[in-house]
Amino acid sequence: MKQDTIRQALMHRLGRFPERVPLDLTIESTTEEEGYTRSLVSYAVEVHERITAWLLTPHGTPPAQGWPAIIAIHQHAGQYDLGKSEPAGLAGNPQSAYGLELCQRGYVVLAPDQLCFEDRRPSKEVRESNPMLDGFGYERFKATRLLLFGSCLQAKYLHDLSCGLDLLTSLPTVNASKIGAIGHSLGGQETLWLTWYDSRIASGVSSCGFDLLRAILRDGITHNLAAYVPGMLEICDMDTVVTELAPRPFMLTAGETDPIFPIDGVRTLADRAGEAYEQAGAPEHFQALIFPAGHSFPEDIRQEAYTFLDHWLKEAP
Repeated sequence: MKQDTIRQALMHRLGRFPERVPLDLTIESTTEEEGYTRSLVSYAVEVHERITAWLLTPHGTPPAQGWPAIIAIHQHAGQYDLGKSEPAGLAGNPQSAYGLELCQRGYVVLAPDQLCFEDRRPSKEVRESNPMLDGFGYERFKATRLLLFGSCLQAKYLHDLSCGLDLLTSLPTVNASKIGAIGHSLGGQETLWLTWYDSRIASGVSSCGFDLLRAILRDGITHNLAAYVPGMLEICDMDTVVTELAPRPFMLTAGETDPIFPIDGVRTLADRAGEAYEQAGAPEHFQALIFPAGHSFPEDIRQEAYTFLDHWLKEAP
């Protein structure tokens, strides 16, 4: 199946996307930290639906063309109380504070809440009165509701993240041609999908974020509900999604003993992606970094990821 045909078929399987609305960006609060400014912002993604995000901006004078920028996508881990605050370095696992660390390297960073996480959960009163609308129950409710209306959770995530890119490109201090994406776990999954969906992502890094779906099914592993696009395996597997990125720079990292991503599937996927980038005449634009650990984003791997982003978003023309 040709590349454009695969894309059309996948877009059809993703279903209905929400209509774009004006962002109506609001700065809720601002805090000056050492070396950067942290702002809590909110913006509209649908009629009567706003989301909140942390916007991190380096101190100092931006480059002539503006700062490079990153959309930093949080993980899942079943921790629905955490969302944007983890990549912003305000809570959770320090390994997932990649948004803060990249801001400290000279990027404007947007870290939004995904649907069902942190500020995008029902109120405490609703969660206490109806436990089925808490945690995974709420994620399942939102995902199944979207299916009933001809959409899916992946389409909703992509729409909301693309609105985040609208926000970044609207900022006068941002170089709109130098925007990257990074994420761990669920964030890594969404980094891949967003890079595939929105060409404004100039470079992406996915940490422990995806595998061949057939390998996951073979081993009886379940994942977040956005991982399942209705009818996708009638068209392709995740290796095709990665190969369609070529020649845009992309890095995947994976732990050899990650219990939720069988490493044989990751290696097969990485080999096929490498071949696609080779055929595109840009083998150096793709890197697969497989390391001897589990589902994690350790310090040395993050530093290699940041070096990769620096090269393509700061150094390369």
